[in-house]
Parts: sequence; C-alpha cells; structure tokens
Amino acid sequence: MSAYRPEFEAALRLFAQVSEAMAARGLRRPILVGGAAAEFYSQSTISTGDFDLCTFRQSELEEEMERVGFAKPSGVGQMTKGWVHPELKLGFEVVAETPMDGAFDPATLVLVENTGEGAFVIISVEDLIADRLSQYASGTAPDRLEQARALFRLQPSLDKDYLARRIEEETGGDYGIDIIEND
Repeated sequence: MSAYRPEFEAALRLFAQVSEAMAARGLRRPILVGGAAAEFYSQSTISTGDFDLCTFRQSELEEEMERVGFAKPSGVGQMTKGWVHPELKLGFEVVAETPMDGAFDPATLVLVENTGEGAFVIISVEDLIADRLSQYASGTAPDRLEQARALFRLQPSLDKDYLARRIEEETGGDYGIDIIEND
C-alpha cells in the first residue's frame, strides 16, 4: 500500500514515463520542484494541485507529454500555461529552466528510481525547504513556514550544513535553520 494519494501516485507514474522518454532521447530529465516535490517528500502529508517542472528543453518535454496523453487546454476559463491529462486531476507546468534560478548545487538533485514506470529527477529536500522559506520570507506565502517545518521533521537524514546555507541564501539572511529546528 502506498503512502501517497492515488491521484498523486498516478501523476508520478506519468511523470516518470515522460522523464524516461526524455532520457531515451539523450536529453536531461525534467526536474520536479514546488508543491509536487513537497508532496513527494512528505508522502502526501502536504498535497498539491499541480506539478511544477524545470527543463532546458521545453518543446521536447511537451512532445513527450503529448505522447502519453497530456493536452494543453485552451479557451475561456481554462488554465493555458500548463498541461493536463484526462485521467489526472493535477496539472503540469514548466516554471523555469533551472530550479531556484540556478542557486543550488546540481549534485544535490535526486534521481528517484523504482517507480514502476522509470526514474525521475527531483530537487533535494534541503533546497525545497529553502525555497519554502524564501516564499515565506517574501510575505507572499505564510503557509510555507509550516510546510518547511513539516518537511524538516519528516526527513531525518538532512544535510543540515547545506540546508542552513541555502536557507540564509534564499531568505537574504533574514532567517536561519533555527526557524524550523525550534518550532
């Protein structure tokens, strides 16, 4: 039995298929970031409504998404930035070429294997926590502090030195690791 919501698990399987197709073409796999990464690391304790992706090869990614049944909605009242699949309730959207505007260590990216459909790449939980705190520090997303704290509690083997550095970088020095360690 999976710890994930069924619709999230279905979306992960499709994402893995698309990721494998990109790798088969000799291209970098897209990187899962944002709320879907938070849901992955929290095993659906935190849930999301979409999958945010980073890729340098958006047109090729979109070709592979179409091959597995994704479509770009159009028309009045439709989300036009992203992609949807008829069997999923979650949308997919390319949000950037690289996570965190490139302010992360690429060696920290995680390759998730054994999905049943192939492998995919996800941002590190440390960078994800720093991203959540960056959004909190900006004042635009007060709920991100609790997400960062939850992710911190749920991940016992964090690289705390890297995490502390990334939090300070992403929050402009306004916050340190203590904001999540001492909740």
